[in-house]
Amino acid sequence: MARFRYIVTDVDQAVTFYTSNLGFSLEKNFAPAVAILQREDLELVVSGPKASAARPMTDGSKPVSGGWNRIVILVEDLAEFVLKLREDGVKFRNEIMVGPGGSQILCEDPSGNPIELFQPA
Repeated sequence: MARFRYIVTDVDQAVTFYTSNLGFSLEKNFAPAVAILQREDLELVVSGPKASAARPMTDGSKPVSGGWNRIVILVEDLAEFVLKLREDGVKFRNEIMVGPGGSQILCEDPSGNPIELFQPA
């Protein structure tokens, strides 16, 4: 199992997004600070502004959401999955790209964190 943490602006909003759109289940909810979500072998910890993970570093820099590191979710039919997410108002950073290993696209959670949706070739 892999565990990842995303900094989010609103834990409840993140929980709704991941459970409603991407097939995660809620394992533990400590909102507004933290929630733990699971999808197959992926455990995602979403940490809000009240979480210890969101505290400033010793140099004063603050953890923020929306970078380029991302989790990757495998899907069987990328085009169909993207169509459903678009109908639900999910924001995308790009269009589907096809490469030697398969097809991918980046969507965003409500805090701007990227999620790569990937269909193997």
